[in-house]
Amino acid sequence: MARTLTRWFLALAYLAAGILHVLIPAPFVGIMPHPVPFPEWVVFWTGIAEILGAIGLAQGRSARLRRAAGIGLALYALCVWPANIQHMINDLGGNGGLGLGYHVPRMIAQPVIIWAALWAAQVTDWPFAQASSSGSTKSSSSEPL
Repeated sequence: MARTLTRWFLALAYLAAGILHVLIPAPFVGIMPHPVPFPEWVVFWTGIAEILGAIGLAQGRSARLRRAAGIGLALYALCVWPANIQHMINDLGGNGGLGLGYHVPRMIAQPVIIWAALWAAQVTDWPFAQASSSGSTKSSSSEPL
């Protein structure tokens, strides 16, 4: 039940974020690290990636597609981490913004978000997997990716 709730929470959150990236790109362009070329297009396509990942995570017909979406969303969360860091630098550098009360938990949450996408998509059972006598872990899914 917790895995299903996590999967649906992530799907809805990524869908909402993706729609915002596409419809209201300015706040996301503003936190893009300066070396990233064509920031408007990067924000647009990351929004599309979030929307497609959310659909893949939410759908119930293919466990393989759901796992691929979970891997994609985890990689996405890893790749946007520099933008989150840039956002923190911008805000804490005197531009006003959200402050430490937002940014510190956000930085701590990023690895959890990465793990949650993998766990919700049944890519990993860690840390909840039962250890077998040979030291390996049992997987709850038998369908290979």
